[in-house]
Amino acid sequence: MRQSQLFTKTRRDAPKDEVTRNAELLIRAGFVHKEMAGVYSYLPLGLKVLTKIENIVREEMNKIGGQEIRMATLHPSEPWKQTGAWDSVDVLFKIQSRTEKEYALGQSEEEIVTPIAREYVQSYKDLPVAIYQIAQKYRDELRAKSGIMRGREFGMKDMYSFHASEEDFARYYHIVKEAYLNIYRRCGLNARATEASGGAFSKKISYEFMVLTNTGEDSVVYCNACDYCVNSEVAKEKAGDACPACGKGDLKSAKAVEAGNVFDLGQRYPKVFHFTYKAEDGSDNYPYMGCYGIGTTRLLGTIVETNYDDKGIIWPESVAPFKIHLILLGGPGDEVTAEAERLYKGLSNRGVEVLYDDREGKSAGEKFQDADLIGLPLRAVISKDTVQKGKVEIKKRASKSAELISPEDFLNIFHD
Repeated sequence: MRQSQLFTKTRRDAPKDEVTRNAELLIRAGFVHKEMAGVYSYLPLGLKVLTKIENIVREEMNKIGGQEIRMATLHPSEPWKQTGAWDSVDVLFKIQSRTEKEYALGQSEEEIVTPIAREYVQSYKDLPVAIYQIAQKYRDELRAKSGIMRGREFGMKDMYSFHASEEDFARYYHIVKEAYLNIYRRCGLNARATEASGGAFSKKISYEFMVLTNTGEDSVVYCNACDYCVNSEVAKEKAGDACPACGKGDLKSAKAVEAGNVFDLGQRYPKVFHFTYKAEDGSDNYPYMGCYGIGTTRLLGTIVETNYDDKGIIWPESVAPFKIHLILLGGPGDEVTAEAERLYKGLSNRGVEVLYDDREGKSAGEKFQDADLIGLPLRAVISKDTVQKGKVEIKKRASKSAELISPEDFLNIFHD
């Protein structure tokens, strides 16, 4: 894409009402636009990143047998009243229509997905089944102050599974756990599965996926020698104690961002909605239910919170809106422009995602500042000096040094 045609522009100053790096950098770089506290619109660059995150999540859910659907966002009040959540869930947005009917904006989907599954699961032969969606959610948060990481409107992948036994749910949980860890790895994050309280969703222990970062709202105790990690709220040990899991490492404390969770819902919702299936012995049984969530917009914010420097964002290649920032330092009609256009065409023909800074009237300093702020993985500069040398100057965003390579070697980095 030609940057001259990108309708968004970068901003030099940080928004005064934002206190988190994710919101500050995403707004300054033109990825998102703030509508109000906890509500953001996603602009071309931001939507590209969000779509890549969603596709990674989608691929990993499909690999473990998840079936994607799209559930309603506007919910009738009846199922929420049936579960008691209409009065007990304080973050639920409630709406009254002109006909005086009551509705809710979906903050989770247990009240919707359980009756759906009941329609199609009649026998033990239909189990297990896992259903998921990637869609918008709405929560009346009192503390919507963490940029896109704690929103009143946000994107989320929520999956629900139904099983003939609690043992089968436990089996599937471990499969989902590995899929979640794959998602975080593919997004350039190091996450740990931790035990935590189930909160409003379940009285049982739930599992959260925590990304260690100094900007996190949560606190965990973890072991560097193994995968042991537990939320400080439920930890029986403290920093400095020996790891209770492996006995080899000492526990450390850290701030972390919750990047996903799973809840064991047991038979609670099937019982409320009279959802039974025929077991192999002919008896009517309630299925066991699991809930698995990843906030996709929150994950985007988490990536920024763990990948930036004093100049801007540093996107992992897997989710960057473009792979290369091709920067032209020349004037219209000269040989420098001709070479930049040739390389832009060559990259595009290879299917390489490239943002081509062909803007006129911008100094080299301005273009470099914008490139660092936007944070694409690789910067390639075409200037009078590089053309005279028959080279292209390339620099990785996270690197302090650049190198000169031939245009052919540059194009050959990306195979057809």
